[in-house]
Amino acid sequence: MIEKCAKINVMNTEKNTAEEGVLKYIQEHSHAADVAGANVPGWTELNDARNRLFALGLVGVTPAGIGYGNLSVRTEAGQFIISGTGTGARPVLGAGDYCLVSSFDIEKNRVVSAGPVQASSEAMTHGAVYRAGANINCVIHVHSRAIFDGMKRDSYAATPQSAAYGTPEIALAIAGCIRGSASGEIVLLGHDEGVITYGETVEKALGLIIELNAKYCL
Repeated sequence: MIEKCAKINVMNTEKNTAEEGVLKYIQEHSHAADVAGANVPGWTELNDARNRLFALGLVGVTPAGIGYGNLSVRTEAGQFIISGTGTGARPVLGAGDYCLVSSFDIEKNRVVSAGPVQASSEAMTHGAVYRAGANINCVIHVHSRAIFDGMKRDSYAATPQSAAYGTPEIALAIAGCIRGSASGEIVLLGHDEGVITYGETVEKALGLIIELNAKYCL
């Protein structure tokens, strides 16, 4: 039986017909010069991981032109660098394709960000992971039918089917999956094909994805 995380009853004001990749939270974004780069601890490793995952098909764009997959690294308490919305189709990203989330409020469904691009539609989900674990410093979100179905079958930690991507409900449900752990994997049942790994380092979070890929895709 699939391990279901505690479901939190939060009113979802978004339409159920919203397309994947659409921002569902209130974003207060300020345009700014590059907020990422080699001078930001962990960003080089994060960007290398993102480009590697694109090559594996775990990050990319659907035939309909909708991007999927995103990565982030914590910069300090309450802040993180995340890949920008609309960047899924690019095989290789650079510093200009990332955004700094300076604060977020899950209950008010609000994200404050700055950078040359807006934050990924999954920014609230990443924020929820960081809030749930002080030792978590990297979050990776990918899409894979094989991994998603395999994790469901093998009873990995899972958010509820009713918790749609990019909503306060899924963000709050994630805390029940993490349970204080510094690294792990979560299958997002309400976000078809969506899978998250997290870890103390980029290397750890990426390693978990690579292991899942080897287990279910190869």
